[in-house]
Amino acid sequence: MSPRYLDARAAAAELGVTLPTLYAYVSRGLIRSERSGRSRVRRYRGDDIRALKDRRQHRRDPAQVAEVALHWGLPVLDSALSLIADGRLYYRGVDVAMLAEHTSLEEVAALLWTGDRGTPVFDAAEVSAAAWASVARGVGGGRRGRGGQPPTVLDAFQAALPLAAVADPAAYDLRPAAVRRTGARIVRLLAAVAVDRRAMSAPVDVVLQRGWAPTIASAAPLLRATLVLCADHELNVSTFTARCIASAGATPYAVVSGGLAALQGFRHGGTSERLEAVVREVGAPGRARRVLADRLRRGELIPGFGHPLYPDGDPRARILLALVARLRPRAPGVLLMRALAEAAEQLIGVPPNLDFALVTVARALGLPMGAAVGVMALGRTVGWIAHALEQYPDERLIRPRARYVGVPPAARDAAAPVAAAPERPR
Repeated sequence: MSPRYLDARAAAAELGVTLPTLYAYVSRGLIRSERSGRSRVRRYRGDDIRALKDRRQHRRDPAQVAEVALHWGLPVLDSALSLIADGRLYYRGVDVAMLAEHTSLEEVAALLWTGDRGTPVFDAAEVSAAAWASVARGVGGGRRGRGGQPPTVLDAFQAALPLAAVADPAAYDLRPAAVRRTGARIVRLLAAVAVDRRAMSAPVDVVLQRGWAPTIASAAPLLRATLVLCADHELNVSTFTARCIASAGATPYAVVSGGLAALQGFRHGGTSERLEAVVREVGAPGRARRVLADRLRRGELIPGFGHPLYPDGDPRARILLALVARLRPRAPGVLLMRALAEAAEQLIGVPPNLDFALVTVARALGLPMGAAVGVMALGRTVGWIAHALEQYPDERLIRPRARYVGVPPAARDAAAPVAAAPERPR
């Protein structure tokens, strides 16, 4: 892992410049510096130095810019929604740590959709009886199981959206106020589908608590924080997918369906399901270190730890795990997850990420299998709608180009066999 700070000589050497040039970069605001403790010696931000090196490299080799941008690299779209900086996550400039415990998902939706969390955006949102009847018939049949295995929460979401879309022609209105109303209906629909019960006007966290953990009073605040922390996270793969779909002028239902499709991938939201499999294998706290060590010996990854954008630890995981420790400290599932985190810290020295925290919440509340990523999807739906709202006014289609690396056309033509003249009918 690269150092967070470098002294002047190390920073200049990293950039391949002289000390006066380094100081010039600081004066121009390209690199931030600060005092080291009480001494007058200054230290220089490692992330600023790496970013400056990247920009210089891209100027020398522009062909690499697009490729690097696709892999945790350069920004490719403007957005006013979320910011990841200095190990923290912000929604429209507000630290999520300030929102997680005392702000509802509905208020965060207002913040992301309008810029003002006091704006009511869910007041008139309701799943109509006709839409719910259609969804209940379609999804309810699937809940009886396929091959003996019931669908996951995400499967139910994906099945419900097209059924509800057919009953909601207003979704084709892509003006901002109409999109916000459609977005609120979609969020309420998915909350109802998650618990298989039509919900009217209760907050999403209350709907989930009543359906999943009715006897656990602390479930609602814990679920509320989880939903809020999952609402947006810049241009992750599902959100970028959602923006591409919005750029085509598709409805919010299609935007959310596309986001869900990407989220189901095992490298994205599916990480929670892989971690749940590890937890089942561990079974008891005393087996945590042995199971993880065996995985390492087999060359297998340990899901649920580390994040490329948070080298010092995922702040969303820290917030949620602290909340679980306060609200559900003695739950059997929490003790198991704590042992797993301690074993991972000893073996690989990497802190837990959001996926780990989601599974911990699910275990702390005894939620059904697959609920961890289901809660993530429900919270992230708010973010997908927010990105659609940003994208719709921009009439340009998101349409990148591919760099062709196949056989050149001339070589293909030269290698093609000469076709024989067809025989005449006799």
